[in-house]
Amino acid sequence: MMIMSAPKFLGHRPRAAADSLFNKETQAFSDQLKRMNDSLNAMILNYQKAEPTLTAAQKETRTKAIQAYEQDFRAKQQQLQQQAQARQSELMAPIMEQVKKVLDDIRVEDGYALIIAGDPNLILSYDKNLDITDRVVARLKTVAAVKAPPKPGAVSAPAGSAFTTRPLPSRAAQN
Repeated sequence: MMIMSAPKFLGHRPRAAADSLFNKETQAFSDQLKRMNDSLNAMILNYQKAEPTLTAAQKETRTKAIQAYEQDFRAKQQQLQQQAQARQSELMAPIMEQVKKVLDDIRVEDGYALIIAGDPNLILSYDKNLDITDRVVARLKTVAAVKAPPKPGAVSAPAGSAFTTRPLPSRAAQN
């Protein structure tokens, strides 16, 4: 069995570039939600200050306005979260394709039967000599260096973790 660790990928250049671009693009989402939240809080605070002097009808009108704004805020928050998740998936797709190709190439070259993605924190103990992470990262760097420069806004390369096992002997080898 061979092991590959995810944490070493987190700082890998193409992954870091995708994360940086994602953070830059979603900053506007965060800013918009903060402004909306601040407005909602101001509405609530203004209502609380004015409440003792408001008529029942005014209280009802303001309460409905606050509830409507809060509902709009929640809907916008959900919409922006969905957009952010879609964009993150879009940015990570070429990276994950490249990682899969490198892992498939190493699996075939070394004759491994399969590579299983996993969390290295779940492994209680293993022989560090079986860790192929550095080899995979080096291959990904080579592939990324050979690739043509990306279009502006485009990003490519790795992320993930995996466990690898040797192939089972074939029946012909057993005979």
